[in-house]
Amino acid sequence: MRLNKTLRRYRKDFAQLGAWEMKEIVIVSGVRTPVGRANRGTLARTRLDDLAAIVTKEVLERTPGVVASEVDDVIMGCAFPEHSQSFNIGRVAALLAGLPYSVPGQTVNRLCASGLQAIVTGAQQIINGISEIVIAGGVESMSQVPMMGY
Repeated sequence: MRLNKTLRRYRKDFAQLGAWEMKEIVIVSGVRTPVGRANRGTLARTRLDDLAAIVTKEVLERTPGVVASEVDDVIMGCAFPEHSQSFNIGRVAALLAGLPYSVPGQTVNRLCASGLQAIVTGAQQIINGISEIVIAGGVESMSQVPMMGY
């Protein structure tokens, strides 16, 4: 009970400072590549950074009000960001998609939840006023990297 009173008091203090006013975030586009069969499918030899670049370009094409130079960050989640999957797939995807060099990119690794964590990280950046436009998602090719990595 005492903790609730303390939290309410701090919430009032922060509200007066405007600290509890969060930006509203909106997901404006969802794009994915086709799903292929691991090791034998048509995408088995396609580089992951090329797939990520295709999806990144498509996101920009589907959102006509957004100019590539307005993107504040490209965040990609990848469980095994190594070898042919690029060490910083977010940055490589941004560059291959034709975004300007001024647009940064990052890679998030939270194993199976990497794509979800990338989206959460992008949302946090927007809510906290760090970014306004973020491209975020997950990428993985089970054909390119062994299960335990290199």
